[in-house]
Amino acid sequence: MNNVVKDIDNLIREGESDRIEFKSSFDREAIETLSAFANTTGGSLLVGVQDNRVVKGVTVGKETIQNWINQIKMATTPSIIPDITQVDINGKKVVCFLIPSFPVKPVACRGKYFRRFNGANHCMSLNEVADAYLKTFQLSWDAYEYAGARLEQIDTHKLELFIAKVNRIERFHLDENALYALEKLRLIRNLTPTNAAMLLFSREPLPCNIHIGRFADATTIIDDIQITETLPDAFHKAMQSIAKHINISFRISGLEREEVWEYPQVAIREALANAIVHRDYQNPSDIQIKIFDDSITIYSPGRLYGNLTIKVLNSDAYQSELRNKLIAEAFYLTGIIEKYGSGLTRIRRVVAEAANVMFSMQELPNGFLVVFQKMKQNLNSLDGGINGGINGGINGGINGVLSCIKGHPGIKGIEIATALNISPRTLERLLKRLKDENKIEFIGARKTGGYYSVESSEGGEG
Repeated sequence: MNNVVKDIDNLIREGESDRIEFKSSFDREAIETLSAFANTTGGSLLVGVQDNRVVKGVTVGKETIQNWINQIKMATTPSIIPDITQVDINGKKVVCFLIPSFPVKPVACRGKYFRRFNGANHCMSLNEVADAYLKTFQLSWDAYEYAGARLEQIDTHKLELFIAKVNRIERFHLDENALYALEKLRLIRNLTPTNAAMLLFSREPLPCNIHIGRFADATTIIDDIQITETLPDAFHKAMQSIAKHINISFRISGLEREEVWEYPQVAIREALANAIVHRDYQNPSDIQIKIFDDSITIYSPGRLYGNLTIKVLNSDAYQSELRNKLIAEAFYLTGIIEKYGSGLTRIRRVVAEAANVMFSMQELPNGFLVVFQKMKQNLNSLDGGINGGINGGINGGINGVLSCIKGHPGIKGIEIATALNISPRTLERLLKRLKDENKIEFIGARKTGGYYSVESSEGGEG
Protein backbone atom coordinates (compact mmCIF):
# COMPACT_ATOMS: atom_id res chain seq x y z
CA MET A 1 0.00 0.00 0.00
CA ASN A 2 1.58 3.31 -1.10
CA ASN A 3 1.63 6.35 1.19
CA VAL A 4 -1.34 8.11 -0.47
CA VAL A 5 -3.56 5.06 -0.20
CA LYS A 6 -2.41 4.54 3.37
CA ASP A 7 -3.27 8.18 4.26
CA ILE A 8 -6.76 7.88 2.79
CA ASP A 9 -7.28 4.49 4.44
CA ASN A 10 -6.39 6.17 7.76
CA LEU A 11 -8.94 8.93 7.11
CA ILE A 12 -11.63 6.29 6.54
CA ARG A 13 -10.71 4.53 9.78
CA GLU A 14 -10.87 7.87 11.60
CA GLY A 15 -14.48 8.42 10.60
CA GLU A 16 -16.42 11.61 9.91
CA SER A 17 -15.55 14.68 11.97
CA ASP A 18 -15.18 18.44 11.68
CA ARG A 19 -12.39 17.82 9.15
CA ILE A 20 -13.51 14.62 7.39
CA GLU A 21 -16.69 13.90 5.37
CA PHE A 22 -17.75 10.80 3.39
CA LYS A 23 -20.03 10.90 0.33
CA SER A 24 -21.23 7.98 -1.77
CA SER A 25 -21.34 10.25 -4.82
CA PHE A 26 -20.44 13.79 -5.84
CA ASP A 27 -23.48 16.02 -5.49
CA ARG A 28 -24.72 19.43 -4.36
CA GLU A 29 -24.07 18.64 -0.68
CA ALA A 30 -20.47 17.69 -1.50
CA ILE A 31 -19.82 21.24 -2.70
CA GLU A 32 -21.49 22.66 0.41
CA THR A 33 -19.12 20.54 2.52
CA LEU A 34 -16.08 21.89 0.67
CA SER A 35 -17.27 25.49 1.23
CA ALA A 36 -17.86 24.69 4.93
CA PHE A 37 -14.31 23.32 5.22
CA ALA A 38 -12.99 26.49 3.53
CA ASN A 39 -14.88 28.67 6.04
CA THR A 40 -13.61 26.74 9.04
CA THR A 41 -10.31 24.88 9.45
CA GLY A 42 -10.16 22.96 6.17
CA GLY A 43 -10.77 19.26 5.64
CA SER A 44 -10.96 16.20 3.41
CA LEU A 45 -14.01 15.01 1.44
CA LEU A 46 -13.90 11.36 0.35
CA VAL A 47 -16.25 10.52 -2.51
CA GLY A 48 -16.97 6.80 -2.91
CA VAL A 49 -17.21 6.10 0.82
CA GLN A 50 -20.47 5.61 2.72
CA ASP A 51 -21.26 7.17 6.09
CA ASN A 52 -20.59 3.83 7.81
CA ARG A 53 -17.01 3.84 6.41
CA VAL A 54 -17.75 1.16 3.81
CA VAL A 55 -15.86 1.79 0.55
CA LYS A 56 -18.48 1.70 -2.21
CA GLY A 57 -16.37 3.24 -4.95
CA VAL A 58 -17.34 5.78 -7.59
CA THR A 59 -17.20 5.75 -11.38
CA VAL A 60 -14.69 8.24 -12.79
CA GLY A 61 -14.61 8.92 -16.52
CA LYS A 62 -12.14 10.87 -18.64
CA GLU A 63 -13.79 14.26 -18.00
CA THR A 64 -15.35 13.53 -14.58
CA ILE A 65 -12.74 15.23 -12.40
CA GLN A 66 -12.62 18.35 -14.57
CA ASN A 67 -16.42 18.57 -14.57
CA TRP A 68 -16.45 18.36 -10.78
CA ILE A 69 -13.82 21.09 -10.54
CA ASN A 70 -15.89 23.33 -12.83
CA GLN A 71 -19.02 22.75 -10.73
CA ILE A 72 -17.10 23.70 -7.57
CA LYS A 73 -15.69 26.87 -9.15
CA MET A 74 -19.10 27.97 -10.48
CA ALA A 75 -20.94 27.28 -7.19
CA THR A 76 -18.50 29.07 -4.86
CA THR A 77 -17.67 32.76 -4.39
CA PRO A 78 -14.76 33.41 -4.20
CA SER A 79 -14.05 30.29 -6.25
CA ILE A 80 -12.26 27.48 -4.45
CA ILE A 81 -10.24 24.74 -6.14
CA PRO A 82 -9.41 21.72 -3.96
CA ASP A 83 -6.48 19.34 -4.38
CA ILE A 84 -7.85 16.10 -5.81
CA THR A 85 -6.37 12.61 -5.46
CA GLN A 86 -7.72 9.34 -6.88
CA VAL A 87 -6.86 6.00 -5.28
CA ASP A 88 -7.91 2.39 -5.68
CA ILE A 89 -8.90 0.62 -2.47
CA ASN A 90 -9.61 -3.08 -2.98
CA GLY A 91 -10.36 -2.42 -6.65
CA LYS A 92 -12.78 0.44 -5.92
CA LYS A 93 -12.15 4.06 -6.89
CA VAL A 94 -12.14 6.70 -4.12
CA VAL A 95 -11.65 10.40 -4.86
CA CYS A 96 -10.23 12.61 -2.10
CA PHE A 97 -10.87 16.38 -2.17
CA LEU A 98 -8.52 18.29 0.14
CA ILE A 99 -9.42 21.91 0.88
CA PRO A 100 -7.46 24.18 3.28
CA SER A 101 -8.95 26.96 5.38
CA PHE A 102 -9.52 29.69 2.80
CA PRO A 103 -7.58 32.93 3.45
CA VAL A 104 -10.49 35.19 2.41
CA LYS A 105 -13.68 34.35 4.31
CA PRO A 106 -16.50 33.71 4.08
CA VAL A 107 -16.85 31.55 0.95
CA ALA A 108 -20.40 31.43 -0.38
CA CYS A 109 -21.97 28.35 -1.95
CA ARG A 110 -24.81 29.30 -4.29
CA GLY A 111 -25.50 32.39 -2.21
CA LYS A 112 -25.40 30.63 1.17
CA TYR A 113 -22.61 30.40 3.72
CA PHE A 114 -21.76 27.20 5.58
CA ARG A 115 -19.39 26.35 8.41
CA ARG A 116 -18.28 23.00 9.80
CA PHE A 117 -19.40 22.20 13.35
CA ASN A 118 -19.82 18.88 15.20
CA GLY A 119 -19.13 16.86 12.06
CA ALA A 120 -21.88 18.53 10.01
CA ASN A 121 -22.48 21.57 7.79
CA HIS A 122 -24.40 24.46 9.35
CA CYS A 123 -25.78 27.52 7.58
CA MET A 124 -24.06 30.61 9.00
CA SER A 125 -26.08 33.42 10.56
CA LEU A 126 -25.67 37.02 9.38
CA ASN A 127 -23.56 37.78 12.45
CA GLU A 128 -21.30 34.79 11.76
CA VAL A 129 -20.88 35.92 8.16
CA ALA A 130 -19.95 39.43 9.32
CA ASP A 131 -17.52 38.06 11.94
CA ALA A 132 -15.80 35.86 9.35
CA TYR A 133 -15.37 38.85 7.03
CA LEU A 134 -13.97 41.09 9.77
CA LYS A 135 -11.64 38.35 10.99
CA THR A 136 -10.21 37.95 7.47
CA PHE A 137 -9.03 41.55 7.56
CA GLN A 138 -7.96 41.32 11.22
CA LEU A 139 -10.73 43.68 12.27
CA SER A 140 -13.48 43.30 14.80
CA TRP A 141 -16.98 44.73 15.01
CA ASP A 142 -16.07 46.99 17.92
CA ALA A 143 -13.42 48.76 15.76
CA TYR A 144 -16.03 50.19 13.37
CA GLU A 145 -17.57 53.64 13.69
CA TYR A 146 -20.76 53.79 15.73
CA ALA A 147 -23.41 55.08 13.35
CA GLY A 148 -24.22 58.73 14.00
CA ALA A 149 -21.93 59.02 17.04
CA ARG A 150 -20.12 62.26 17.91
CA LEU A 151 -17.16 62.98 20.16
CA GLU A 152 -19.42 65.02 22.42
CA GLN A 153 -21.19 61.78 23.38
CA ILE A 154 -18.05 60.50 25.11
CA ASP A 155 -18.04 61.01 28.89
CA THR A 156 -14.71 62.77 29.44
CA HIS A 157 -14.74 62.08 33.19
CA LYS A 158 -15.03 58.33 32.62
CA LEU A 159 -12.28 58.54 30.02
CA GLU A 160 -10.00 60.45 32.39
CA LEU A 161 -10.50 57.83 35.11
CA PHE A 162 -9.71 55.14 32.56
CA ILE A 163 -6.50 56.88 31.43
CA ALA A 164 -5.37 57.34 35.03
CA LYS A 165 -5.96 53.68 35.82
CA VAL A 166 -4.14 52.48 32.69
CA ASN A 167 -1.11 54.59 33.59
CA ARG A 168 -1.21 53.42 37.20
CA ILE A 169 -1.20 49.75 36.23
CA GLU A 170 1.65 50.45 33.77
CA ARG A 171 0.87 47.90 31.10
CA PHE A 172 0.71 50.80 28.65
CA HIS A 173 1.09 54.56 28.82
CA LEU A 174 -1.54 56.98 27.63
CA ASP A 175 -1.28 60.73 27.13
CA GLU A 176 -3.64 62.58 29.47
CA ASN A 177 -5.11 64.35 26.45
CA ALA A 178 -8.40 62.52 25.89
CA LEU A 179 -8.39 62.84 22.09
CA TYR A 180 -4.82 61.54 21.81
CA ALA A 181 -5.69 58.62 24.10
CA LEU A 182 -8.72 57.68 21.98
CA GLU A 183 -6.61 57.81 18.82
CA LYS A 184 -3.79 55.77 20.35
CA LEU A 185 -6.22 53.04 21.39
CA ARG A 186 -7.96 53.18 17.96
CA LEU A 187 -11.22 54.06 19.68
CA ILE A 188 -12.04 56.79 17.18
CA ARG A 189 -11.96 56.71 13.37
CA ASN A 190 -12.22 59.91 11.36
CA LEU A 191 -13.05 61.71 14.64
CA THR A 192 -16.04 59.39 15.09
CA PRO A 193 -16.29 57.13 18.17
CA THR A 194 -16.16 53.43 17.42
CA ASN A 195 -18.57 50.84 18.77
CA ALA A 196 -16.00 50.07 21.48
CA ALA A 197 -15.65 53.72 22.49
CA MET A 198 -19.41 54.06 22.93
CA LEU A 199 -19.68 50.84 24.92
CA LEU A 200 -16.82 51.93 27.18
CA PHE A 201 -17.35 55.67 27.62
CA SER A 202 -20.71 56.89 26.27
CA ARG A 203 -22.51 59.53 28.37
CA GLU A 204 -25.72 57.60 27.76
CA PRO A 205 -24.88 53.89 28.10
CA LEU A 206 -25.93 51.69 25.21
CA PRO A 207 -28.74 49.17 25.95
CA CYS A 208 -26.41 46.20 26.43
CA ASN A 209 -27.73 45.07 29.78
CA ILE A 210 -26.61 42.70 32.50
CA HIS A 211 -29.64 41.08 34.11
CA ILE A 212 -29.08 39.53 37.56
CA GLY A 213 -31.69 37.45 39.37
CA ARG A 214 -31.69 35.73 42.76
CA PHE A 215 -33.92 32.65 42.61
CA ALA A 216 -35.42 30.52 45.37
CA ASP A 217 -36.16 27.91 42.70
CA ALA A 218 -36.50 27.78 38.91
CA THR A 219 -39.56 30.05 38.89
CA THR A 220 -39.50 32.03 42.15
CA ILE A 221 -37.49 35.28 41.97
CA ILE A 222 -36.32 36.78 45.26
CA ASP A 223 -34.45 39.75 43.82
CA ASP A 224 -33.96 41.18 40.36
CA ILE A 225 -31.72 43.93 38.96
CA GLN A 226 -30.91 45.19 35.48
CA ILE A 227 -27.59 46.99 34.99
CA THR A 228 -27.34 49.38 32.06
CA GLU A 229 -23.94 51.06 32.27
CA THR A 230 -20.80 51.54 30.27
CA LEU A 231 -18.83 48.31 30.39
CA PRO A 232 -16.26 48.98 33.17
CA ASP A 233 -18.98 50.34 35.48
CA ALA A 234 -21.28 47.47 34.54
CA PHE A 235 -18.58 44.98 35.50
CA HIS A 236 -18.02 46.51 38.95
CA LYS A 237 -21.75 46.90 39.69
CA ALA A 238 -22.45 43.33 38.61
CA MET A 239 -19.69 42.03 40.91
CA GLN A 240 -21.18 44.06 43.76
CA SER A 241 -24.67 42.67 43.08
CA ILE A 242 -23.41 39.08 42.97
CA ALA A 243 -21.52 39.58 46.24
CA LYS A 244 -24.72 40.67 47.98
CA HIS A 245 -26.34 37.33 47.25
CA ILE A 246 -23.68 34.80 48.16
CA ASN A 247 -22.28 33.74 51.51
CA ILE A 248 -18.93 34.81 52.87
CA SER A 249 -17.15 33.33 55.89
CA PHE A 250 -13.87 34.02 57.66
CA ARG A 251 -11.07 31.60 58.43
CA ILE A 252 -8.89 32.59 61.40
CA SER A 253 -5.16 31.84 61.14
CA GLY A 254 -3.23 33.22 64.10
CA LEU A 255 -3.97 36.93 64.19
CA GLU A 256 -5.01 37.05 60.55
CA ARG A 257 -8.52 36.64 59.26
CA GLU A 258 -9.00 35.25 55.75
CA GLU A 259 -12.18 35.89 53.78
CA VAL A 260 -13.74 32.80 52.14
CA TRP A 261 -16.44 33.11 49.48
CA GLU A 262 -18.72 30.11 48.98
CA TYR A 263 -17.78 30.41 45.29
CA PRO A 264 -14.16 31.36 44.46
CA GLN A 265 -14.19 35.14 43.93
CA VAL A 266 -11.47 34.95 41.28
CA ALA A 267 -13.51 32.44 39.26
CA ILE A 268 -16.73 34.49 39.39
CA ARG A 269 -14.81 37.65 38.48
CA GLU A 270 -13.14 35.94 35.52
CA ALA A 271 -16.38 34.40 34.24
CA LEU A 272 -18.15 37.77 34.42
CA ALA A 273 -15.29 39.56 32.63
CA ASN A 274 -15.34 36.90 29.90
CA ALA A 275 -19.09 37.29 29.46
CA ILE A 276 -18.69 41.06 28.94
CA VAL A 277 -15.56 40.96 26.77
CA HIS A 278 -16.58 38.08 24.49
CA ARG A 279 -20.32 38.62 24.11
CA ASP A 280 -21.86 39.31 20.71
CA TYR A 281 -22.96 42.94 20.95
CA GLN A 282 -25.00 42.64 17.75
CA ASN A 283 -27.22 40.16 19.58
CA PRO A 284 -30.02 42.08 21.40
CA SER A 285 -30.17 39.62 24.33
CA ASP A 286 -28.83 40.51 27.79
CA ILE A 287 -26.06 38.91 29.77
CA GLN A 288 -28.07 36.87 32.29
CA ILE A 289 -26.78 35.89 35.73
CA LYS A 290 -28.94 33.55 37.82
CA ILE A 291 -28.08 32.93 41.45
CA PHE A 292 -29.68 29.89 43.11
CA ASP A 293 -29.14 28.34 46.55
CA ASP A 294 -26.74 25.80 45.09
CA SER A 295 -25.46 27.31 41.83
CA ILE A 296 -24.63 30.39 39.77
CA THR A 297 -25.05 30.52 36.00
CA ILE A 298 -23.71 33.23 33.67
CA TYR A 299 -25.09 33.40 30.14
CA SER A 300 -23.44 35.53 27.45
CA PRO A 301 -25.15 36.20 24.08
CA GLY A 302 -23.26 34.83 21.09
CA ARG A 303 -21.81 31.41 20.33
CA LEU A 304 -18.11 30.67 20.66
CA TYR A 305 -16.11 32.83 18.28
CA GLY A 306 -13.93 31.60 15.42
CA ASN A 307 -12.87 27.96 15.61
CA LEU A 308 -13.19 27.58 19.36
CA THR A 309 -15.16 24.61 20.72
CA ILE A 310 -15.95 23.37 24.23
CA LYS A 311 -13.48 20.53 23.67
CA VAL A 312 -10.71 22.98 22.78
CA LEU A 313 -11.52 25.26 25.74
CA ASN A 314 -11.33 22.30 28.13
CA SER A 315 -7.78 21.49 27.03
CA ASP A 316 -5.89 24.43 28.64
CA ALA A 317 -3.94 24.65 25.36
CA TYR A 318 -6.43 26.81 23.49
CA GLN A 319 -5.53 30.00 21.65
CA SER A 320 -7.81 32.92 22.46
CA GLU A 321 -9.86 34.31 19.56
CA LEU A 322 -11.28 37.76 20.21
CA ARG A 323 -14.63 38.87 18.84
CA ASN A 324 -14.17 42.33 20.43
CA LYS A 325 -10.46 43.17 20.26
CA LEU A 326 -10.68 46.78 21.48
CA ILE A 327 -12.94 45.97 24.42
CA ALA A 328 -10.62 43.13 25.42
CA GLU A 329 -7.66 45.49 25.22
CA ALA A 330 -9.39 48.06 27.45
CA PHE A 331 -10.17 45.40 30.09
CA TYR A 332 -6.58 44.14 29.90
CA LEU A 333 -5.02 47.59 30.26
CA THR A 334 -7.09 48.31 33.38
CA GLY A 335 -6.25 44.97 35.00
CA ILE A 336 -9.73 43.43 34.86
CA ILE A 337 -8.32 40.56 32.81
CA GLU A 338 -4.77 39.34 33.23
CA LYS A 339 -3.91 38.22 29.71
CA TYR A 340 -5.71 36.88 26.68
CA GLY A 341 -6.53 33.19 26.68
CA SER A 342 -5.75 32.40 30.32
CA GLY A 343 -9.13 32.98 31.97
CA LEU A 344 -10.64 29.50 31.82
CA THR A 345 -7.39 27.94 32.96
CA ARG A 346 -7.43 30.26 35.97
CA ILE A 347 -11.07 29.42 36.72
CA ARG A 348 -10.40 25.68 36.65
CA ARG A 349 -7.37 26.10 38.92
CA VAL A 350 -9.12 28.10 41.65
CA VAL A 351 -12.24 25.91 41.50
CA ALA A 352 -10.04 22.82 42.00
CA GLU A 353 -8.34 24.51 44.95
CA ALA A 354 -11.70 25.41 46.50
CA ALA A 355 -12.79 21.73 46.29
CA ASN A 356 -16.44 22.55 47.04
CA VAL A 357 -17.62 23.75 43.59
CA MET A 358 -17.86 22.20 40.13
CA PHE A 359 -17.40 24.27 36.96
CA SER A 360 -18.87 23.51 33.53
CA MET A 361 -19.48 25.21 30.18
CA GLN A 362 -22.20 24.80 27.56
CA GLU A 363 -22.61 26.22 24.07
CA LEU A 364 -26.27 27.01 23.45
CA PRO A 365 -27.96 27.84 20.12
CA ASN A 366 -27.48 31.60 20.59
CA GLY A 367 -25.05 31.93 23.47
CA PHE A 368 -22.52 30.55 25.92
CA LEU A 369 -23.29 29.41 29.47
CA VAL A 370 -20.97 28.77 32.42
CA VAL A 371 -22.19 27.04 35.58
CA PHE A 372 -20.75 27.02 39.09
CA GLN A 373 -22.43 24.19 41.00
CA LYS A 374 -21.92 23.58 44.73
CA MET A 375 -21.18 19.99 45.64
CA LYS A 376 -24.02 18.54 47.71
CA GLN A 377 -21.85 17.31 50.55
CA ASN A 378 -20.54 20.83 51.06
CA LEU A 379 -23.76 22.85 50.92
CA ASN A 380 -23.57 23.63 54.64
CA SER A 381 -19.83 23.48 55.14
CA LEU A 382 -19.09 27.17 55.52
CA ASP A 383 -18.85 27.14 59.32
CA GLY A 384 -19.41 30.55 60.79
CA GLY A 385 -20.51 31.87 57.39
CA ILE A 386 -22.34 35.14 57.11
CA ASN A 387 -24.98 36.24 54.68
CA GLY A 388 -23.43 37.91 51.64
CA GLY A 389 -25.68 40.96 51.94
CA ILE A 390 -24.60 44.30 53.29
CA ASN A 391 -25.87 43.42 56.78
CA GLY A 392 -23.20 40.75 57.03
CA GLY A 393 -22.32 41.32 60.68
CA ILE A 394 -18.66 41.98 59.89
CA ASN A 395 -16.75 43.26 62.90
CA GLY A 396 -15.42 46.82 62.86
CA GLY A 397 -11.84 48.11 62.75
CA ILE A 398 -9.61 48.76 59.79
CA ASN A 399 -9.45 45.07 58.84
CA GLY A 400 -13.23 44.89 59.01
CA VAL A 401 -13.58 47.88 56.69
CA LEU A 402 -11.12 46.40 54.21
CA SER A 403 -12.85 43.02 54.29
CA CYS A 404 -16.22 44.68 53.81
CA ILE A 405 -14.97 46.51 50.71
CA LYS A 406 -13.32 43.39 49.30
CA GLY A 407 -16.50 41.41 49.80
CA HIS A 408 -18.75 44.10 48.31
CA PRO A 409 -16.91 45.95 45.50
CA GLY A 410 -18.45 49.37 44.89
CA ILE A 411 -19.98 49.62 48.37
CA LYS A 412 -20.86 53.13 49.61
CA GLY A 413 -19.65 54.71 52.85
CA ILE A 414 -23.06 54.75 54.52
CA GLU A 415 -23.47 51.04 53.76
CA ILE A 416 -20.09 50.24 55.34
CA ALA A 417 -20.95 52.24 58.46
CA THR A 418 -24.29 50.45 58.77
CA ALA A 419 -22.78 46.99 58.22
CA LEU A 420 -20.00 47.53 60.76
CA ASN A 421 -22.05 49.60 63.20
CA ILE A 422 -19.46 52.40 63.38
CA SER A 423 -19.88 56.16 63.29
CA PRO A 424 -19.35 58.13 60.04
CA ARG A 425 -16.44 60.00 61.66
CA THR A 426 -14.68 56.74 62.62
CA LEU A 427 -15.31 55.33 59.16
CA GLU A 428 -13.89 58.47 57.52
CA ARG A 429 -10.68 58.06 59.55
CA LEU A 430 -10.34 54.37 58.62
CA LEU A 431 -11.06 55.01 54.95
CA LYS A 432 -8.42 57.75 54.85
CA ARG A 433 -5.85 55.42 56.34
CA LEU A 434 -6.67 52.67 53.82
CA LYS A 435 -6.43 55.17 50.97
CA ASP A 436 -3.07 56.45 52.24
CA GLU A 437 -1.82 52.86 52.35
CA ASN A 438 -3.05 52.39 48.75
CA LYS A 439 -5.34 49.52 49.79
CA ILE A 440 -8.61 50.99 48.56
CA GLU A 441 -9.83 53.53 46.02
CA PHE A 442 -13.08 55.36 45.33
CA ILE A 443 -14.33 54.93 41.74
CA GLY A 444 -17.13 56.94 40.15
CA ALA A 445 -19.01 60.13 40.91
CA ARG A 446 -19.43 61.28 44.52
CA LYS A 447 -23.12 60.33 44.68
CA THR A 448 -23.12 57.14 42.59
CA GLY A 449 -19.58 55.74 43.01
CA GLY A 450 -18.23 53.36 45.61
CA TYR A 451 -15.15 51.89 47.27
CA TYR A 452 -13.03 49.11 45.77
CA SER A 453 -9.99 47.32 47.09
CA VAL A 454 -6.90 48.10 45.00
CA GLU A 455 -6.11 44.36 45.01
CA SER A 456 -9.48 43.39 43.51
CA SER A 457 -9.69 46.29 41.04
CA GLU A 458 -6.11 46.13 39.82
CA GLY A 459 -4.98 42.63 40.64
CA GLY A 460 -5.84 41.15 37.26
CA GLU A 461 -7.60 38.12 38.66
CA GLY A 462 -9.93 38.01 35.69
